[in-house]
Amino acid sequence: METFGKRYHPPGTPPGTLSRHGTGGVTRIRLFEYDDKQFTETPAPTPAQCQKAAHNTQADWLDVTGVHDPTAINALGETFGLHPLALEDILNSGQRPKVDFHGQYTFLILNLPHLVDDEITLEQVSLFVGDGHLLSFCSGDGTAFEPIRARLRQGFGRIRTRGVNYLLYTLMDVVIDCAFPVLEELGERIETLEEQVLENPDQAMLNTLHQLKRDLLLLRRALWPQREVISRLIQHDGELVNAEMRPYFGDCYDHAVQVIDLIETYREMLSGMLDIYLSSVSNRMNDIMRVLTIVGTIFIPLTFIVGVYGMNFEHMPELKWHNGYFGVWGIMIALAVAMLAAFKWRKWL
Repeated sequence: METFGKRYHPPGTPPGTLSRHGTGGVTRIRLFEYDDKQFTETPAPTPAQCQKAAHNTQADWLDVTGVHDPTAINALGETFGLHPLALEDILNSGQRPKVDFHGQYTFLILNLPHLVDDEITLEQVSLFVGDGHLLSFCSGDGTAFEPIRARLRQGFGRIRTRGVNYLLYTLMDVVIDCAFPVLEELGERIETLEEQVLENPDQAMLNTLHQLKRDLLLLRRALWPQREVISRLIQHDGELVNAEMRPYFGDCYDHAVQVIDLIETYREMLSGMLDIYLSSVSNRMNDIMRVLTIVGTIFIPLTFIVGVYGMNFEHMPELKWHNGYFGVWGIMIALAVAMLAAFKWRKWL
């Protein structure tokens, strides 16, 4: 996961400048026009079709994925009357989640987390909601929105009978709920790591622990402001979140709060786990030093005895004893056993 990654223009660039960032990716545009009786999907709409969709009576969803082409983004901005600074935020991904009210339309930026090869990746989702139409710009491939597209094609549920405010709710609900599988995977990693830390802590576990803390920190930075975005939407005095839609957006808010609670809980668990790791390492070191100290303490008197009888002075009567060698061994063994018994009795072992 890229640390605080954000695309930006060099200082001094005129505001509203649109430029390509990176070399990969293809911009794909799809237009969905629907109501309770009709549904039309246009895979690659022309500017004229987009202009017509902006003024018809049906609900319109212009779905843009792979935001890499400044020319296409600028053309859509001119067609729907979008502010140049908002278009700049679309291309410069890594923005903080926010909501801006621009009179005729509402502009939102959200972050959609998902796992790619066990790595956490964030996709920026930019949403423009106007009178009867919604534009979504996803920096990734937009796979997370495929269930919404399928519901529109098949006419399941109430999505075809509601306006773009309900479509906005469904898209926001998907963005927020995508955090739960990611956090579930992180939770499993944390539980596994907790068991390992208690059993046999090592340097690799410390590296994993710091990586998990880093991932949660970045998730917190990316997802925490989304709760504020939903709160501002609910409190805003407008038709976008009317009395009928307020319970739905309230449900989104509840899910956002749950995501934040999980992130904070996992961060506290990792902080406690770091303390457990340091305590375990310290206890292991204390155990090792205790064993070494006991061994050294036992061998101090034995070394003294060996040193005394290793001086080889001429007048040392014990050197000429017939069983002196075995006697010294007996004394040393008895002394070692006595010291071990004393340590055991004092509960030093």
